[in-house]
Amino acid sequence: MIASTDSAKGLLDALKELTSSFQERESELDVLNSFPFQNVEELKKIHYTQQTLPQKYGGGGVSLSQFLSFQEQIAKGCGSTALSIGWHMGTILEFAEHRHWNKEVVAILIPDIQKGALINTASSERNAGSPLRGAKPVTTAVLSEDGQSYIITGEKTFTSASPVLDYFFVTATREDGTVAIFLVPRETKGVSIRETWDSVALRGTASHDLILDHVEIPAQYVVEEVTAESKRRRKGWLLHIPACYLGIASAARDYAVKFAAGYIPTSLGKPIGTLPNIQQQIGEMEMLLLSSRHFLYGVAKKYEQHPDIDVQTEMAAAKSFVTNQAMKIVDLAMRIVGARSLSAKNPLHRYYQHVRAGLHNPPMDDIAFTSLAEKALKEIE
Repeated sequence: MIASTDSAKGLLDALKELTSSFQERESELDVLNSFPFQNVEELKKIHYTQQTLPQKYGGGGVSLSQFLSFQEQIAKGCGSTALSIGWHMGTILEFAEHRHWNKEVVAILIPDIQKGALINTASSERNAGSPLRGAKPVTTAVLSEDGQSYIITGEKTFTSASPVLDYFFVTATREDGTVAIFLVPRETKGVSIRETWDSVALRGTASHDLILDHVEIPAQYVVEEVTAESKRRRKGWLLHIPACYLGIASAARDYAVKFAAGYIPTSLGKPIGTLPNIQQQIGEMEMLLLSSRHFLYGVAKKYEQHPDIDVQTEMAAAKSFVTNQAMKIVDLAMRIVGARSLSAKNPLHRYYQHVRAGLHNPPMDDIAFTSLAEKALKEIE
């Protein structure tokens, strides 16, 4: 067992020690309804899941930049593990920054999170549109006649890490038309998971459907009201999305460079890494990685250092840029390795599938481009 540490460097070193075992197990996640249970348990053993909790609550109190570096390292070992645990970690980091949960929810959740409990927000609904584009939840929350509880009914999609979540943050519409987020413990009667996730990319996130069949929860389990102000709240933690795909691309880069340095065709008599065209492709990968890291962590630092500045447009741009560069990096890695990169035993074909999933994580490219265009036009008015 790796000992836990308060040091960010020590924690990063601990994650690096887990990377190779994560990589070895990643192929197991090609099976339907699979999930990296062992990876999550190993992260819990080093107390990773509490690191974004404020120190006041017994957590690590890590910064946004530190969080992103941790997530990138985990993704280098297993993208599904990184993206899954990233939602939990980010949700807590948002609380650490804004303290927006109702005090009753804080009293319930924090002690369990300190013990390793996992949470994620369930907001997406099939055929209802994206919450980021203003879709209102079809899921309903009806107050009981005595006012002591809410009855929640509905179905949620894309519930990442569903096999191991202890709590769900569920968005639902009340009878008066207002929307709120409700705390739903996994063991509550009427809560179930429908195993629908059959994506060929990041299958291990087990992003199945959450079914809420007349789930009754105490009335004080309202996490927060969903308002125009809450929607505008800074959410720097969402940069864990591009950090994940950057980590996957970095793993592809490492594989290709190692291959180029060691593969010696009989006809050549020396490693293919000595060839100018291969060196050019490696150099291009390096440039794409450097530019992506500078962009991602530059935006993160700006977010940290200027809490009063709106960096939402730059965050959207960073997500779009890094995700698209990650796809180029994996493509170059596959070109270097050649046809064997398509072998079922070769990790590159999985990396290729995984990074493309980033196109469908929020915010989408069109939102990023529109935001940038609107900002540019506004600046010259």
